[in-house]
Order: sequence, then structure tokens, then C-alpha cells
Amino acid sequence: MAEEEVKKMQKDLSEILGYFDLLKKAPLPAKILSEQNLGGQVQNLRKDKVLPRDASLAEKLISAAPDKKDDYIKVQAIL
Repeated sequence: MAEEEVKKMQKDLSEILGYFDLLKKAPLPAKILSEQNLGGQVQNLRKDKVLPRDASLAEKLISAAPDKKDDYIKVQAIL
């Protein structure tokens, strides 16, 4: 590399490293902090809710399927 290119690369690299220093000083959002405390594991838990469903919905769906066997819808194998 020419001396001029080396100087330009050094300047660019210094600016990039300066941005990393700036990012290190930025405050982290609470969510990221809690993820770090869990060792990277995030627990997004919610209450299970039982929603009212039409009892005959499954029967309607199965009867509308073009290919079925007993109470199952037959589909093409994907593997």
C-alpha cells in the first residue's frame, strides 16, 4: 500500500474505533440488561388463555378438506 493509503486507512480505523468507544458508553435498555443477567436466555412468559371455540369447528374443517382419513386431514409429505 502507498503511504497515502496507509494514512487514510489509519484515519478510517481510528474513527471506527471511536464509534465503538461511543457505543460502549451508551446506556443499555432494561430489556437487554435483563437478558444479560439470564445468561442470554429470555423468558417471554404469558398466561395461557382458553378461548371459546365452536365445538363443531374441527368437524367443519375436516369435512372441507379434499383428502382425509378418519379425523385427520391428509397432506403431501414434505420430507
